[in-house]
Amino acid sequence: MFFADNKSKTRALWRSGMLALDKGNGMRADRIVRRICFAIAAVLVTGPACAQTPVKFALDFRFEGPAAPFLLALDRKYFKAEGLDVTIDPGAGSLEPITRVASGAYDMGFGDINALIKLRDQNHASAPKAVFMVYNKAPFAIVARKSRGVSAPKDLENKKLAAPAGDAAFAQWRIFAKANDIDISKVAIETIAFPVREPMLAAGQVDALTGFSFSTFITLKDRGVAVADIVVMLMADHGVHLYGNAIIVSQKFAMERPHAVRGFLRAYLKGLKDTIKDPGRAVDSVISRNNAASKDVEIERLRIAIRDNILTPEVKANGFGGVDARRLNRAIDQIALTFDFRTKPKASEVFDESFLPAAVDRNAH
Repeated sequence: MFFADNKSKTRALWRSGMLALDKGNGMRADRIVRRICFAIAAVLVTGPACAQTPVKFALDFRFEGPAAPFLLALDRKYFKAEGLDVTIDPGAGSLEPITRVASGAYDMGFGDINALIKLRDQNHASAPKAVFMVYNKAPFAIVARKSRGVSAPKDLENKKLAAPAGDAAFAQWRIFAKANDIDISKVAIETIAFPVREPMLAAGQVDALTGFSFSTFITLKDRGVAVADIVVMLMADHGVHLYGNAIIVSQKFAMERPHAVRGFLRAYLKGLKDTIKDPGRAVDSVISRNNAASKDVEIERLRIAIRDNILTPEVKANGFGGVDARRLNRAIDQIALTFDFRTKPKASEVFDESFLPAAVDRNAH
């Protein structure tokens, strides 16, 4: 594949050559045809196969099931076909890719749009923009154990809640508490590191934790906690109406390489559709990069993410990647319940839809 401008140059060269033949300008026909072929070849070798645009991309977490669309697109050379030399690095939470992109260390990333909204308020000049919504329904959740006396939001009072400091789900804790009339003074928050979050709940050292629903549930089950004992309270089902992770891009990269951003999203969309069609095969791209991962575990994790967070009724109706501006504005209003904006942004200032693939290509049917 080559860029549209190379296609145009090729057509122009062919037309000019045919015109020369029509006019009979004294040059032998076979010589004209050879010159046309040499010229077209010269145009083609300047295409992306020989001049790939490097793109550094930051994931939100380890190489696990939900990362499959990115890694599958890489393995199937969808990015390369768009003229991109993409490298994908794992992360340590959905805030990290935002800071990585904002610092200029990475060109694009996959992070929590709500954290992005807050960063924009604090440092407008360096804040990335969201350009493709992936988690149409946020996976933020409170995950607890019935055996620890927690089955509903109010049960968290007088209990111990584990939460990593950089956890995107914990960032919505006060919104969740407000929506469910929880007295936060009665909840003991234990700040812990990501790797010990699920082990502590499995061992009964805490009563509940904050995390992404598909990740925490699967990890607890894999550690031997009975499914009947696991309570997943998806915040989106308990009054927290936020979007989740989106593909983000630095302002500088978007301005200097708009074609690369559009090409990245086209390639990702192909990987996403392939993943939804065959999650089992898509997970192979994850397993090949994560020796500690179990294929069955990652397939289940991916299927939950697709079902609950990616292929939602809104996406089925409107297509992949976009946002409903009214809904995003309401989400920003909800963030303002627990965050003091200096200048509350509008949806259009946070999400840039101009880079999205054509609507017909984003159809989810």
